[in-house]
Amino acid sequence: MRALALIDGEHYADVVVAAFAEIPYDVVGAVGLGGTEKLRGGEDYGVPLYGSLEEGLAEAGAEIVVDLSDEPVVTARDRMRLASRTLAAGLPYRGADFRFDPVEFAPFGLPSLAVIGSGKRVGKTAVAGHAARLLAATRDVVVVAMGRGGPPEAVVVEDPPDAAALLELARGGAHAASDYLEDAALARVTTVGCRRCGGGLAGAPFVSNVELGARAAAELGPDLVLFEGSGAALPPVETSARVLVAGGAQDPELVAGYLGAYRILVSDLVVLTGCEEPLVSPEQLARLREAIAEVDPDVPVVTTVFRLRPVEPVAGRRVALFTTAPEAVHDRLRETLERDHGAAVVHVSGNLARRDALRADVEQAGDVDAYLVEIKAAAIDVVAEAAAERGVDTVFCDNTVEALPGGPDLDAALVALADAAARTGAAA
Repeated sequence: MRALALIDGEHYADVVVAAFAEIPYDVVGAVGLGGTEKLRGGEDYGVPLYGSLEEGLAEAGAEIVVDLSDEPVVTARDRMRLASRTLAAGLPYRGADFRFDPVEFAPFGLPSLAVIGSGKRVGKTAVAGHAARLLAATRDVVVVAMGRGGPPEAVVVEDPPDAAALLELARGGAHAASDYLEDAALARVTTVGCRRCGGGLAGAPFVSNVELGARAAAELGPDLVLFEGSGAALPPVETSARVLVAGGAQDPELVAGYLGAYRILVSDLVVLTGCEEPLVSPEQLARLREAIAEVDPDVPVVTTVFRLRPVEPVAGRRVALFTTAPEAVHDRLRETLERDHGAAVVHVSGNLARRDALRADVEQAGDVDAYLVEIKAAAIDVVAEAAAERGVDTVFCDNTVEALPGGPDLDAALVALADAAARTGAAA
């Protein structure tokens, strides 16, 4: 394989040249990363020496990047950034005792967008659902969603399921709150459910059936296919564009450091969610934006907030809310439901992902007219099941996504990406 070598001036040149001959690659170029202690000037490495990794990637024609540098010139943090930029160029990155490979994306011929995440519970499904509803107003949209509890075969859902339909799935042993079912129920577009297991540092699933889901979606002949990631794992399908969703409260080092930088570099838009106090201070948001700009100063960043919306009227009804939202925002959720939707909120639980605590919360909720629930975690097999036993209505809650005033418009950005995807698909 043709290799681009990363070298530093803390090694004598003759040692580096000897290493070129010993490693199992054809070194076709080198990038000097810094350091001068062992350099006298005028060193000849026998291959072109490039001024930056970007220049070397563009000009050397390499098939792999091999790191022959070391501390103190290149730190562990530096190496993760080098790895991210290498993987974003589609090449493996190898050092003395490590190797990172780019995610292998299967070809896909239709106009498409991927919504990926920097982690779990950052609002990826809310953003994907928002995008699906928005874009379905002017085109035929199919969503392909993968999850850790998805079906063993790619499943097409054409009719939005209600609580009774999801309960039937749960009673049959299926994960009835999987993202594809949430998308079908709330975005009200055709969805394809897939599964995955494991996730690499760059986001590759260890095992998935998403390629089967992509074929099933293509057979439906839509105008646009929207692929939804799972946690920090990427759908392993080549899409026209990608939208990265990150939580505004996340550590900037997790979003933009490690191989989070890779996710930024392969994305065309970054959506920051939950960008309001008490969870996110202006200072935290500024640090996060700065970290993203350090990786890619040109990627558009949209800051957003969530607003809870019951999908059925709840005015005048006594309700209990079951959510994954942290306790710090429970009072705000209660206020929204009472002020904007006319409900009388008697209980709020944030324990959808903790079954034992959730069961206790269901008991504590007492006598209510309806359980309001996000379609997450144990929403169906615990909350909706309890509602059915007690004769209480189950009302699904959606999280609408609103861009903060004064910044880029989320809807306009999503429409622009979809339009560009359509043009690319037509050209292909």
